[in-house]
Amino acid sequence: MPHVRSIFISDVHLGIRVSQAERLLEFLRAYSSDHLFLVGDIVDFQAIQHAIYWPPACNTVVQKILRRARQGQRIVFVPGNHDAAARAYADANFGAIRVAEEWIHTAADGRRYLLVHGDGCDPVHGYHGLLAWLGNVGYTLVLHANRWLLWARRKLRVSGHWSLPGYAKTRIARAHRYVCEFEQAVARLARQRQLDGVICGHIHVPAAKQLNDVEYLNCGDWVESLTAVVELYDGRMELVHWGNVALNAHPSSVEVAALAG
Repeated sequence: MPHVRSIFISDVHLGIRVSQAERLLEFLRAYSSDHLFLVGDIVDFQAIQHAIYWPPACNTVVQKILRRARQGQRIVFVPGNHDAAARAYADANFGAIRVAEEWIHTAADGRRYLLVHGDGCDPVHGYHGLLAWLGNVGYTLVLHANRWLLWARRKLRVSGHWSLPGYAKTRIARAHRYVCEFEQAVARLARQRQLDGVICGHIHVPAAKQLNDVEYLNCGDWVESLTAVVELYDGRMELVHWGNVALNAHPSSVEVAALAG
């Protein structure tokens, strides 16, 4: 079992059908760590207000996190926009779990990183409610299409992981601009704090890159990408891709929204 200094995960969206809780369990069983950082949208309270989907794997994920806390692992929870209700408990400790609106993490090599979910830097979510709502509807349709494409790929025995939402976000010009604007806004926030890097989530686009003088790390998600960021004991940050096979998501139009919205 690989043991790393820190694990960073975001956008699990427990409570909806497209959440890949089983795959996250595989990852957590494979990786142990001294620190675990939950960078927002772990439980999708927004979606479960309308229709809840809570299979045994969701309970197991929560229990595994609590077990790590009982065993002395340091756990910090930075809520996102889909579990924003937890922000009311910022600066509180629940046993070994600390809730914080944002967090500064010092890596083993001394570099300092801002941990923030990122919804406050979203150029759509933060300022244009109608556009965000339209994005929710459009993303729901894309997730439906993705379900059938994945089914067809399995029937045709096409190997490898492929995601229509991920493809759309990296190939469509407007979506690409949106992602770039978000990345620059989050990096600017870290730069203003005179920090070396930022670790975030929210937009479901995993990344590990240098944006001028700021190291930008996006944990991705456990809906499409199946990715996490890990810190090694020399302070290096790595993006782990756990999604090597096609997803088995079955989204519902009631339960699924644009998960970054």
